[in-house]
Amino acid sequence: MLQEGVLVADGAMGTMLQRLGVQAPYELANLMQPDAVRQVHRSYIEAGARLIETNTFGANRVKLATHGAGHLVREINLAAVRLAREAAGELPVIVAGAVGPVGKPLAPIGQIAPQEAGEAFREQIEVLLEAGVDVILLETFTHLDELKIALEQLRTLDSEIPVIAQKAFIEDGETLASGLPAQVARTLEEWGVDVIGANCVVGPQRMVGILQAMASATSLPLSVMPTPGLPQYQRGEVAFEAQPDYFAQYGEQFARIGVNIIGGCCGTTPAHIRAVAERLQGVKPRVRRAPARVVEAVKPEELPRAEPSQLAGKLGKKYVIAVELDLPRGLDVAKVLEGARSLKEHGVDAIDISDGARARLRMNPIAISHLIQEQVGIEVMMHFACRDRNLLAIQADLLGAHALGIRNILAVTGDPALIGDYPTATSVFDIDSIGLVRILRRFNEGVDLAGNSIGVRTAFTIAVAYNPLAYDQHTEDERLKRKAAEGAHLVYTQPIFDIAVLERAVEAVGKVGLPLLVGVLPLRSSRHAEFMHHEVPGVQIPDAIRKRLAELDDADARKYGLDVAREFALRAQKMTQGIYLMPPFGNHKVAEAVIDVLTG
Repeated sequence: MLQEGVLVADGAMGTMLQRLGVQAPYELANLMQPDAVRQVHRSYIEAGARLIETNTFGANRVKLATHGAGHLVREINLAAVRLAREAAGELPVIVAGAVGPVGKPLAPIGQIAPQEAGEAFREQIEVLLEAGVDVILLETFTHLDELKIALEQLRTLDSEIPVIAQKAFIEDGETLASGLPAQVARTLEEWGVDVIGANCVVGPQRMVGILQAMASATSLPLSVMPTPGLPQYQRGEVAFEAQPDYFAQYGEQFARIGVNIIGGCCGTTPAHIRAVAERLQGVKPRVRRAPARVVEAVKPEELPRAEPSQLAGKLGKKYVIAVELDLPRGLDVAKVLEGARSLKEHGVDAIDISDGARARLRMNPIAISHLIQEQVGIEVMMHFACRDRNLLAIQADLLGAHALGIRNILAVTGDPALIGDYPTATSVFDIDSIGLVRILRRFNEGVDLAGNSIGVRTAFTIAVAYNPLAYDQHTEDERLKRKAAEGAHLVYTQPIFDIAVLERAVEAVGKVGLPLLVGVLPLRSSRHAEFMHHEVPGVQIPDAIRKRLAELDDADARKYGLDVAREFALRAQKMTQGIYLMPPFGNHKVAEAVIDVLTG
């Protein structure tokens, strides 16, 4: 069919099912509301589509499991192909088995192991092949690594079936300037796909530039399935303005570029597809010659590098002292600034600012970190949690922090919202701390997570946490190795009170070759010690210390707790590269009393 003219594909399935009253996940409609799915297919075929996608974009085990339907992969995919065939009847319609990403970020960014994703892809694709699809459509993949996993699974099952591979590109001119679409086209051609294209996220105007870049890099057939434009959030749902004529005009432009398959993605309807089919009736795509030599974009290593932090220059050269200061509720940060000034005079290298520790509502750490650095002139180690931000917000906030001069980041997964001030708030956790380290490392290489240039190589100093008293110590040690492999520069520990535990931490961190800052927490009372020991994961306080605190009054208990911290800090100084002091209630004077014995 590709030799005869432009092959018109269908549009969005979810948009149409939503109009028919079907609730997400739309793949379940293959079993629960098959008439609605069949009706949508028929409406696209009647509009002129000669390639239709099965309603299986998210019909893999990982994504379905989030809706309690992971056990229905086979039934859903078999039904989807059957419904598409029934809608096509005797018409010469190509049925494409739609396969999208697993729906959750892969490790090390997320929690889904590549092997688990591969098994999910294999399970779904095997059913689609068994059901007799004409082509496999790998679509809306943001990351080529995940697309490659799906493609490899497909090729182990069937090396002959045609494959259309489509990447989703962000709506950003930087994508074109960096040459990413051309790079993607060359990569997909090397991987042996049959048709290369782009779909979703951007409207037809932006998609023109993306397909032009792809056309310059490959002679393979091309496909495109844009959205009709930018979406809007209306009455609790994402909606698109319907502009079929405008959409069809770009169909003609795609044909002039040499695109062979033209359809639509989220928000497109049979009206859009009918307008495209009518415009392109009898139109053949421009014949493309072998691609000309593409001028390579600026390589990341050629980008300018930002100024690193002072802390980065101190690691391994001096004993680093970091002190955490607690943020109060509300806007009054005078006490924090006062504490930072005093600590600076005591030779502290960095002030640590937590990011909503224990899910408590506190000022955004970027704001207070900037105030401390600007008004006090001491560097901050800003803790950054994954709990409250999706992948987009994580990268945006980190870029903003870097622009404000914040260079030191402690990557933490974060405490779940349910333990904090707003237990009904949503915890995002798109990624964990390992994924966050990778994002920071990618920024330091000059690109974002999607591979787009950010114009400069950032200079983040990347710190990570390590718990030598984890519930599952093997897993904790493995995570430390992964953090180091992803680009961490130094390691913080939880508060430690036992030299034997510190020795274990020193050994584990030594194996990954990173500097270690030992956590030291001066205890202020028996009640404080009992809480830390029994209620805070990863903290163990020796029986002898807790017993002695229980025998003392408040004043003597504070003195004893400080003496224990001083003694431990002196011993730890000989074994570690720095100390991370966590004075109770952010009391800088307590921290200074420990610092004095280290520098005296």
